[in-house]
Amino acid sequence: MTRDFHPDFGRTAEDYSRHRAGFPTELITRLKPYGIGLPGQTILDLGTGTGSLARLFALAGAEVTGLDPAAPLLEQARQLDRAAGVEIDYHVGAAEETGLPAGSFDVVSAGQCWHWFDAPRATAEIRRLLRPGGLVTIPHFDWLPLPGNVVAATEDLITAFNPAWTMGGGTGLYPRWLTDLASAGFTGIETFSFDLDVPYTPADWVGRIRASAGVGASLTPEKVAEFTERLTAVLAESFPGEVLRIPHRTWAVCARADREPTA
Repeated sequence: MTRDFHPDFGRTAEDYSRHRAGFPTELITRLKPYGIGLPGQTILDLGTGTGSLARLFALAGAEVTGLDPAAPLLEQARQLDRAAGVEIDYHVGAAEETGLPAGSFDVVSAGQCWHWFDAPRATAEIRRLLRPGGLVTIPHFDWLPLPGNVVAATEDLITAFNPAWTMGGGTGLYPRWLTDLASAGFTGIETFSFDLDVPYTPADWVGRIRASAGVGASLTPEKVAEFTERLTAVLAESFPGEVLRIPHRTWAVCARADREPTA
C-alpha cells in the first residue's frame, strides 16, 4: 500500500454488499472468551463498511454503533440489517475523529480496516471512547494467495491493471497492529487465527474482486469493465468449475484499556 493510494469503497458499494463474504460467525464464538461480543455490551465498529462485523455483534445481542466514511456503504448496511432483523446505529465519520461521546463503549472493533487508519490517532480516539477497562479488537478476514491458486492468479491480474495496488501476497497476519496497541497503552494483548475455505461461484468471485481496493474502489468504470472480462476469462481457462473454494484466514488481536486515557 502506498500513501498516495486512496480507494473510495463508496464507488463499489453494490458489489461490496452483494459479493464480499462477511466475517464468519465463528469469529464471535472465538471472541467471547476475551469478553467481546457479549449480550448487552455497547460496541462501536469502526470502518464498518456494509456492517459485516457489526451485524454479527448485533445478532449476538450487543447494542452496536457502526461508523464509516462512505455513506453508500452504510446505506447497503441498513438494507442488510433489515433483512437480518437487527438495528444498528450508523454514523458517517472517520476512526481518528469520530465525534462520538467519550467513555460510551464497552468494546471498540475495527474489522478489515486498520491499515487505512492513522494508527496513533485512531488508538487515541479508541481510548477516549472506551469505558475504563474497555476492550478493543482488530479482526481480519483475508483471502490467501498460495502458489498456483486462484487467489494468486487474481492478485497478478489486479497488479497488472493497477500497479498502485501493493496489497497482494499477504499471509492474513498483522503483527504491527500489536505494536500499535501496545504503544497506545493497551495491555493483555492476545491474538488468534483460524482458516477456512469460502465457496464462490466464478461470477461471485469476479464481483468480490471488483469490490476490492485495487479494482472497483480505484479504477475507472471502463477499466473495471475490462478487468471483469479478463478475470472471467482467466477463471474459465485456468480454474473451470461451478464453485471456487477460496482459502481464507481469520485473524484477530484483542486488548484491554487498563489505564486512564491521556488528555
